[in-house]
Amino acid sequence: MTTSATPSTQIQLPPLRDYIAGQFSEPSERLGVWLENPNTGQRLAEQRATSADGIELALQTAWETHQSGLWANTPIAERVDLLARLSAELEKRQERIAQLDALNTGVTIRFTSMLNMIVTGAWHLANGQLQSGWTHTTMPGPNDNPVHIYRKPWGPALLLIAWNAPSAFAAHKGASALAAGCPVILKPTEWAPYGCDIFGEAAQAAGLPPGVFQIVHGGPEVGARLVADWRIKAISFTGGLEGGRAIAAACAPSFKPAQLEMGGNNPVILFPDADLDEAAAGIVSLMTSLNGQWCRALGRLIVPADKEADLLERVLDKLAQVKIGDSLDMVSDMGPMIHSSHLAGLQRQLEGLIAAGGTPHHSTPLPELGGHFLAPTLVTGVPAAQAQDEIFGPIGTVHAYETEAEMLALANGTPYGLEAYIFARDEEKAHQIGARIHAGEVKINGPSILSLGIMTPRPAWGLSGMNEEGTAETFQFFCNTRVVGVEGPLSF
Repeated sequence: MTTSATPSTQIQLPPLRDYIAGQFSEPSERLGVWLENPNTGQRLAEQRATSADGIELALQTAWETHQSGLWANTPIAERVDLLARLSAELEKRQERIAQLDALNTGVTIRFTSMLNMIVTGAWHLANGQLQSGWTHTTMPGPNDNPVHIYRKPWGPALLLIAWNAPSAFAAHKGASALAAGCPVILKPTEWAPYGCDIFGEAAQAAGLPPGVFQIVHGGPEVGARLVADWRIKAISFTGGLEGGRAIAAACAPSFKPAQLEMGGNNPVILFPDADLDEAAAGIVSLMTSLNGQWCRALGRLIVPADKEADLLERVLDKLAQVKIGDSLDMVSDMGPMIHSSHLAGLQRQLEGLIAAGGTPHHSTPLPELGGHFLAPTLVTGVPAAQAQDEIFGPIGTVHAYETEAEMLALANGTPYGLEAYIFARDEEKAHQIGARIHAGEVKINGPSILSLGIMTPRPAWGLSGMNEEGTAETFQFFCNTRVVGVEGPLSF
């Protein structure tokens, strides 16, 4: 079997590059872990990390940029223009970003190309927040004196990016932080850094002053050093629960603000009146988008007991039509898992569910490419108590219910609370139940990866996160408030 003709083998990874103080350089530390072409299993490049000296230079440059007011005091119109230029430079490079993300992550090129609307559009949304006037407002104060309310940037911001949609995360967080006036240090995930590297090219081409936007590389050790450094004043993280807990613990002594999005174990709930074909299509979408490797994917399917067999049959019929293939092939509906180590972890989790009494069900043919492919799988018969943890892949458990109370107990039966989905014909009833589900967002009759609206918040409950995200919310996270006004003389 040969993989020489597969689309992903035609793409070459560029050299990994730091972007520090306006200069590019190659990360010098070798981590001994190899990135792989997830479509073939072949090695691509060794993970690298920025040197200790490089990290120190990035931190000091960001701090000096903040202290000087170089970026925070840039007039709003000029800052808006520079960020619009940065978006335009990213648009010139969007095809390359989509290719590198598809090769790095295994997510299909159709999907990474679609995510480019965030890569380029996030800057315009952030500019809209900057231009809204929110950063300086007034209200009446004592003796008819106005009280000025300023929202000022915290200072140097650290962005820690997950690997499933790295460039989209970098754009959303980076645009908000820069618009707020924070110098930014971006540390992409060590598992998929190459698309994010292009942001350095775009920042330089757009004319951002050196030190305003920097990129460093590495694994948890680099992240921990950056988080703990006193010069970092705010942190936005998307990733796993273990990483989020470590960041929260490191930030606690100094009360450093942290925005943490850490995934979920999301319920997909069918009401007794649900259209089973529509629900089946939604379930398949939730299991295959981003190859099932996303925080808002299906975790637990909660279905009326008398509909379980019928629904499962319809889902398997649709899954049989899903084309799993090379992530750089435009005809692929779904690609491989990102790395052999992640695939092995998912297989261990699946074996654990089977050992707990589960029966796996799958129907999607796998390609003969030698890569890290996994058929989307639903597991029936697993006790709810054994289905508490997030599975970051295309595996979900199925739980039957008899009563509404049982349905709600199953839906709210994990410590996570990120996303929930309801399929129902009675949308008024679905709204009533949705308001009782412990999740930040509840979607009725829709499985899109997009939020319910561009300006709706993206909150999280429980172990899913802290400090909500969103177009306005992430921008506001990077600001703190200062109130200035004249009180007037005291009278007795």
